[in-house]
Amino acid sequence: MDERNAIARMKRGDIAGLSALVETYQTQAVRTAMLITRNRAMAEDVVQSAFITAYEKIHQFDASRPFAPWFLRSVANTAVKAAKKQQRSLSLDNETDGEVRFVDLLTANGADPHTALEQSEQREQVRQALDALTPDQRAAVVMRYYLDMSEREMSEEMDAPQGTIKWRLHQARKRLKGLLQRDTPIQVEEAK
Repeated sequence: MDERNAIARMKRGDIAGLSALVETYQTQAVRTAMLITRNRAMAEDVVQSAFITAYEKIHQFDASRPFAPWFLRSVANTAVKAAKKQQRSLSLDNETDGEVRFVDLLTANGADPHTALEQSEQREQVRQALDALTPDQRAAVVMRYYLDMSEREMSEEMDAPQGTIKWRLHQARKRLKGLLQRDTPIQVEEAK
């Protein structure tokens, strides 16, 4: 079933339309939520909630526009709220039970072992740097660079002035740059 047909069916109250959209967008939605929440179980809960909300609010959706941006903005907003809530109630232990690492989301296929190891190390550095950002900063980075949203769209979706969005992106890029430069291993040439 194509996207337009699925949306039309949902607008008529047919749950089969939602099933088709879940099949199409679930992976991308979970990845989006994971990049923000850093927790697999929480990301799955966020996505499930976003699909239910999409079904309930499909009458507000303009069917002449693409579904993905509208839906993924909802996922990102819900993920930010969940991450902020989690941040307020973090336990003192550092267990990662059920958590999928950022590096697992971006694995490279078919690379030679040396290149794969280097890429894995780089992805781990990026993941750790993203983890160091606040949920708002992580959301700004994900929305801008993963979902390819404009600052205006981000402002509307995050219910924040464009200046605030620009500031979050600026601070996030500055923090990421500092963390990644600090963590970049120094290449030592071997003596010949």
